[in-house]
Amino acid sequence: MQTRIYRRPDVEKLVGLSRSTLYAMMAEGSFPKPVKLGKRAVGWREADLHTWLADRIKNAV
Repeated sequence: MQTRIYRRPDVEKLVGLSRSTLYAMMAEGSFPKPVKLGKRAVGWREADLHTWLADRIKNAV
Protein backbone atom coordinates (compact mmCIF):
# COMPACT_ATOMS: atom_id res chain seq x y z
CA MET A 1 0.00 0.00 0.00
CA GLN A 2 1.33 3.37 -0.99
CA THR A 3 1.02 6.27 1.42
CA ARG A 4 0.82 9.80 0.10
CA ILE A 5 2.79 12.44 1.96
CA TYR A 6 1.48 15.99 2.08
CA ARG A 7 3.82 18.97 2.42
CA ARG A 8 2.77 21.93 4.57
CA PRO A 9 1.15 24.13 1.88
CA ASP A 10 -1.04 21.19 0.84
CA VAL A 11 -1.90 20.45 4.48
CA GLU A 12 -2.97 24.06 4.98
CA LYS A 13 -5.29 23.84 1.95
CA LEU A 14 -6.67 20.44 2.97
CA VAL A 15 -7.54 21.33 6.57
CA GLY A 16 -8.11 25.09 6.13
CA LEU A 17 -5.72 26.18 8.88
CA SER A 18 -2.70 28.49 8.81
CA ARG A 19 0.88 27.42 9.42
CA SER A 20 0.99 29.03 12.86
CA THR A 21 -2.25 27.33 13.89
CA LEU A 22 -1.00 23.93 12.69
CA TYR A 23 2.21 24.23 14.69
CA ALA A 24 0.38 25.51 17.78
CA MET A 25 -2.01 22.56 17.60
CA MET A 26 0.91 20.14 17.17
CA ALA A 27 2.56 21.62 20.27
CA GLU A 28 -0.59 20.97 22.32
CA GLY A 29 -1.01 17.50 20.83
CA SER A 30 -4.23 18.13 18.92
CA PHE A 31 -2.85 17.80 15.38
CA PRO A 32 -0.79 14.95 13.88
CA LYS A 33 2.97 15.39 13.96
CA PRO A 34 4.80 15.30 10.63
CA VAL A 35 7.32 12.68 9.57
CA LYS A 36 10.85 13.74 8.79
CA LEU A 37 11.62 13.41 5.08
CA GLY A 38 15.09 14.87 5.00
CA LYS A 39 17.39 17.26 6.75
CA ARG A 40 15.03 20.20 6.40
CA ALA A 41 11.83 18.64 5.07
CA VAL A 42 8.78 17.21 6.76
CA GLY A 43 5.44 15.92 5.56
CA TRP A 44 2.21 14.51 6.89
CA ARG A 45 0.81 11.07 6.11
CA GLU A 46 -2.45 11.22 4.17
CA ALA A 47 -4.09 8.67 6.48
CA ASP A 48 -3.21 10.71 9.59
CA LEU A 49 -4.75 13.84 8.08
CA HIS A 50 -7.94 12.10 6.96
CA THR A 51 -8.34 10.47 10.38
CA TRP A 52 -7.89 13.86 12.08
CA LEU A 53 -10.45 15.47 9.73
CA ALA A 54 -12.97 12.67 10.29
CA ASP A 55 -12.60 13.03 14.08
CA ARG A 56 -13.11 16.80 13.84
CA ILE A 57 -16.25 16.35 11.76
CA LYS A 58 -17.60 13.62 14.07
CA ASN A 59 -17.00 15.74 17.19
CA ALA A 60 -18.56 18.85 15.63
CA VAL A 61 -21.99 17.26 15.42
